[in-house]
Amino acid sequence: MTSETPRLRADAQRNVEGIRLAALDVFRAHGLNTPLDAVARAAGVSKGTIYHRFGGRQGLIDAVVEELVAERIKGIITAVGAIDDPVEQFESYLRQIWLLQYDEPAANDVLLRSMPTSGAVNALCEHANENAARLLADAQATGKVRADLTAEDVWLLIWERGIIARACAEQPRDGYRRRSEYTLRGLRSAS
Repeated sequence: MTSETPRLRADAQRNVEGIRLAALDVFRAHGLNTPLDAVARAAGVSKGTIYHRFGGRQGLIDAVVEELVAERIKGIITAVGAIDDPVEQFESYLRQIWLLQYDEPAANDVLLRSMPTSGAVNALCEHANENAARLLADAQATGKVRADLTAEDVWLLIWERGIIARACAEQPRDGYRRRSEYTLRGLRSAS
């Protein structure tokens, strides 16, 4: 019996890793609201195994969201930090966040706060919003970005672009990007 315990633990560990990898693939392609049945099929396990190992959808999302989305958002923040001009930092941040929303349904779900009970998802969204607010303040200090634009406005613009990306899945990426540029130009001050 003792010799079987490590084998079962190894099987359980393989199941957990297989579920985690399948969740990364499925959520990245289809978003965080994808049925757990799809993750189970991709992992080659039963949905019950997901519940047993992760406690359900929320536990599974919390287990993968850092790798799934946080690294991408942190990469955007790092890339934007290398830009000298505060206005270009702000615009580049929005541009990259909006394209991330278009390209990755799971990232869009995070930025839309579509999983309101997930502490990990909410913390990640809050981090993105705090960064946007800081970049906005720096850009406004140059006088080149509208003074009446608030951090809440920026959050709502991210939210709106996310809704557009979700609702208009058939629109070409280039058209989505082009229309995002119109929005960015509207954020500039008149002077």
